[in-house]
Amino acid sequence: MTPRASACAKIILLGEHAVVYGFPAVAVPVRSLRATAEYDAGPPPLRIEAPDIGLRAVLEDLPAENPLGFCVRHTLDVLHIPLSGGRLRVTSDIPVASGMGSGASVSTAVVRALAAAAGKTVDAEQVSAIVYEVERIHHGTPSGVDNTVIAYEQPVYFVRGKDPDILAAGGSMLFLIADSGVRSATRDAVAGVRERRNKDPERYDGIFQSIGELTDAGRACLEAGDRRMLGRAMFESQGLLDAIGVGAPGLTRLVDAARNAGAWGAKLSGAGLGGNVIALVKPESAEPAEAALRAAGAAAVFRTVLEHGNHPPPQTKSPHGT
Repeated sequence: MTPRASACAKIILLGEHAVVYGFPAVAVPVRSLRATAEYDAGPPPLRIEAPDIGLRAVLEDLPAENPLGFCVRHTLDVLHIPLSGGRLRVTSDIPVASGMGSGASVSTAVVRALAAAAGKTVDAEQVSAIVYEVERIHHGTPSGVDNTVIAYEQPVYFVRGKDPDILAAGGSMLFLIADSGVRSATRDAVAGVRERRNKDPERYDGIFQSIGELTDAGRACLEAGDRRMLGRAMFESQGLLDAIGVGAPGLTRLVDAARNAGAWGAKLSGAGLGGNVIALVKPESAEPAEAALRAAGAAAVFRTVLEHGNHPPPQTKSPHGT
């Protein structure tokens, strides 16, 4: 049996950018979009294929700063896996540079596939810690949100430096994720906010505090199943994200389109400047809301449902069940 593993995408409901400065964030998995990694045993050298990005290489030939190469090397080292040959193939249907955690998802799938190939079981905490180190290459100063929510594949309340709280939704919630079609590197957006904050720390820290308060309120709404108040927190958060300079005209058009279509709430999700807008919608208005988002310029619209209650985090097992 070929060891194979997958990992979900993610969206941030509340807390972008403020989470980098010690304030909370709430993020949820997008289980309908996934990255997959599979390993085929074979003689040396260890070959890596990622057709989505046109990569076919021998691991030894990849530079130290290549995220995929680093992920493989770091995983083998941390998990003490003596693997020197074969083929690792990685694919993903998650849009890149859109705030959906594509890099962390790929890394998570790779860690799980390599662990399975070695007959090892790894829990979500171990996977998250390994993937975080890869995120440092992707983003410079990652918050830790992406690796956490993707590794646990659960809604999480996250504060940097603390163990995440796994959340249970008080009711099912339907979200539309509208891809603006504009790619934006998280590293650049985070660096821009940091530069502006260093010039005016009092103003920016006040905004981060307000974002943090909305995040706490949003957590309570999510757990209570209060869609209306969660949506209000999302709209208010969008205004604060605009204030720190990570909005964009295309994102504003999508938020306004969702609002006019009757969404409970909408906001950018992720680093901003491009990427996605997430809208919390009523099931009966999902079709017209999706049409409105496409008419406002969305390159694609995805749906995801946050289910009532909670589910155990996924575990990785070898094909031998060890």
